[in-house]
Amino acid sequence: MKILSYLLVYRRFLLIVLTPLLLLPLPLIIKTKEAECAYTLFVVAIFWLTEALPLAVSALLPAFMFPLFGIMGSKQVASAYFKDFHLLLIGVICLATSIEKWNLHKRVALKMVMLVGVNPAWLMLGFMVSCAFLSMWLSNTSAAAMVMPIVEAVAQQIIRAEAEADELEMSYSNGSINPALELDENIGVHENPDWKEKEKPINGYNNNVGSTVCTVEKENEKGNEQNLPPAEAQRKSRKDKYSGIFKVMCLCVAYSATIGGLTTITGTSTNLIFTEHFNSRYPGCQCINFGSWFILSIPIAVIILLLSWLWLQWLFLGFDLKNMFTCGKKKTAREEASSQVIQEEYKKLGPISYPETVTLILFILMTLLWFTRDPGFIPGWSSLFPKYKSYITDSTAALVIGLLFFIIPAKTLPRTSNGENTVSGYIPLITWKEFQSCMPWEIAILVGGGFALADGCEVSKLSEWVASKLTPLGSLPLWLIILISCLIVTTVTEVASNPATITIFLPILSPLAEAIHVNPLFILIPATLCTSFAFLLPVANPANAIVFSYGHLTIMDMVKAGLGINIIGVAVVMLGIMTWIVPIFDLYTYPSWAPNITSTNGTGL
Repeated sequence: MKILSYLLVYRRFLLIVLTPLLLLPLPLIIKTKEAECAYTLFVVAIFWLTEALPLAVSALLPAFMFPLFGIMGSKQVASAYFKDFHLLLIGVICLATSIEKWNLHKRVALKMVMLVGVNPAWLMLGFMVSCAFLSMWLSNTSAAAMVMPIVEAVAQQIIRAEAEADELEMSYSNGSINPALELDENIGVHENPDWKEKEKPINGYNNNVGSTVCTVEKENEKGNEQNLPPAEAQRKSRKDKYSGIFKVMCLCVAYSATIGGLTTITGTSTNLIFTEHFNSRYPGCQCINFGSWFILSIPIAVIILLLSWLWLQWLFLGFDLKNMFTCGKKKTAREEASSQVIQEEYKKLGPISYPETVTLILFILMTLLWFTRDPGFIPGWSSLFPKYKSYITDSTAALVIGLLFFIIPAKTLPRTSNGENTVSGYIPLITWKEFQSCMPWEIAILVGGGFALADGCEVSKLSEWVASKLTPLGSLPLWLIILISCLIVTTVTEVASNPATITIFLPILSPLAEAIHVNPLFILIPATLCTSFAFLLPVANPANAIVFSYGHLTIMDMVKAGLGINIIGVAVVMLGIMTWIVPIFDLYTYPSWAPNITSTNGTGL
C-alpha cells in the first residue's frame, strides 16, 4: 500500500519520465523523419491530454526536439510560435481588458436581463443570452465569472422570497391569524398530520421541482422521510424545491458562456487556432474571416442556445407554458424579488461613464471593421488598398483599435467652479500592467506549439504518410465521416483542454479531407465547433469549474444536463454543415486551393 501511495503522489513525474522513454523505440528502430516527427507529436499530445506538464511548457518541446532530430532549424521553429493569430489576440485582449476594467460588461448583462423580464423561464433565458453575448467578445471564463455573482444574488433573493411566501401560506393553511409567525412555530402549535394535502403550488410554481433533480437521493431516503416530523419534512421539501433553481441558474451560465464563444473567431481559442491553422495550410483560400464565420455559426449558436434553454428547464424546473406566455399577469413573489435585485445592481453602476462610452464606441468600431473588411457580397474597405489587399487581415483592425486603448485618456479634463479646465495626471483607458494580467500567455504559447507541430508534420512528410493511410475512409458516406470526427473530438475534449484537443486533431483531419478528396472545410468546421462542447465535467473547461465552485451542483447534475446538450450540439452542427453552410463555401466542390493527392496505395496497407 505504501508503494501505491508513492506512485499516486509521483504519478505526474513518472508520466513525464516514462512517456519519452517508452516511445523512444519509435525513432530508434524506424529511423525516418516521419517517425521522429511522430515521436515528438505523441510525446506532446500525451503531455497535453494528461496535463502532466503545464500546457504551455509542453508546447515548447517541439522548439528543441525538432532541431535535435534535424527536422527543422531553430529559427524556423521559432517563427511558428508568433503569427498573425497572436496579433489578433493582443487586439482583442486590449478590448476585453477595458470592458472588464470599466464594468461595461456588467451594465450590458444587467440591461439585457431587465429587457427579457423576471419570469423564471425568461429570467434564465435572459442570463443565457447576456452571458452568450459577452462570451462572443470576452473569453468564456471572463463571461461566466462576471455573470455568476449576479445570478447568485438573484437566486438567493428568489429563495428568500419563496420562503416567505411558503411561510405565509402555511400560516394560513394551519389556521394562523398572524401571517408574520414563523413556520416552525406554527407547526409546533398547530400539529397537522395532513399538511401535505393542504400544501398547494404557489404562484404557479411546481412544488415537486426537486424530484427531477434529486430522484436517486429521494428514493434512498424515502423511508426516512416518512418518519420525519412535519416541520423537518417541510424544511427538506423546501430545500429540494429551491435546489432546482440554483442548479439551473448555474448550468445556464456555464453552458451559454461556451455556446456564445462559438459565434466569433475571437470568441474562443479553438476558433482562433482553427483559423490560423487553416490560413497557414491553405494560403490560397481567403474564405475564413470574421464575417463568414459569424454567418455560418450564428444560426448554430442560436439553435443550440434555445434548445439548451428548453432542455435545462424541462430537466430541473418542468414546463409551465401557461405562465410563461400569459401577458399582463401579476408578478409572483419570486419575480418581484428577482426584479428588485437586478434593478438595485443596475442602479449601483450609476450613469454610464466617459470610459464606458469610449470603450463601447471602440468596441462597435472594431466589430464594424471586422465585418466590413471583406464581406464577400460587396467590396470591403480592404479594397481601398488594391495593391496589397491580401496583406490586411482581421488582426490589422484589432491591433489598430487595441492600440487606441493605450492612447485615449481615461478621464476628461475636470472643471473648476468657474468652468475652467484643470490639469490632472494623464491615465489611458488601460495600462500595460492591466493588459498583462488579462493576456492569456499560456494559450498564446500553446497555439504556437501547435503551429510548430503542424509545420514539422509538413516538413517531415508525416502529413502525407497519414493521408495515404486514411484514404480507405473515402469509401464511407461523407456524413458518417463527419459524424465520427465530431463524436471523437467531443469525447476527447471532455478530458483534455479545448485548445490542446483542436491542436492535436487539426493536423490529422486536414490530411484526411485531402486524402478522400473532400473540401477540408467540410470536416474541419464541424470538428472545430464540436471541440467546444465540453459540457459534462467541471474540469472540462474553466466556465464549468467556476459555476461548480459555488457548491450548488453535483458532478451527476452536470453530467446529466451536459450529456443532453452534447447530443443537441452535435445534432445541430451536423444539420448546419449539411444545409446552410454548404452554399457559403461551396462545400460539395473540391477547391483549387487544396492540394490534389493521388493515392498510390488504395488499400492503405
